[in-house]
Amino acid sequence: MSSSVYVEAQMLIRKPVEDVFEAFINPEVTTNFWFTKSTGKLEEGKTITWEWEMYGVKSEVKVHQVIPNQLIKTEWGEPSVHVDYEFKEMENGTLVVIKSFGFSQSGEELLKVINDNTGGFTTVLDGCKAYLEHGIKLNLIGDKFPSK
Repeated sequence: MSSSVYVEAQMLIRKPVEDVFEAFINPEVTTNFWFTKSTGKLEEGKTITWEWEMYGVKSEVKVHQVIPNQLIKTEWGEPSVHVDYEFKEMENGTLVVIKSFGFSQSGEELLKVINDNTGGFTTVLDGCKAYLEHGIKLNLIGDKFPSK
């Protein structure tokens, strides 16, 4: 297992930490910039299903820890990896850092997964920033791999 390898994406979102944290735990907000369906809010100890209808993909998300306005620790994907969402209140907004780790792949497979994770979480943060700061739904996730 490539336990020392991790992916990190971050973005300053110029909104209060409470609003940014809520955007990640509340699917009524998150569906505006990430997945299209969810079976519920992220709550510690629960397993939630996220769905990307345009791709016919679902993922079970295990919520390991929630510290309001600070941290969300999850595990999801196939094969599953740990994904932590950290929220840091800044003078001019909220810094969101997404860390993905616990990869089981190696070599070329690991490089592909790292690339996909980095690009994917950067796209999520870009969409979140546009939605929370400007009320714009950029449809980044759906447009990332349009059907031909």
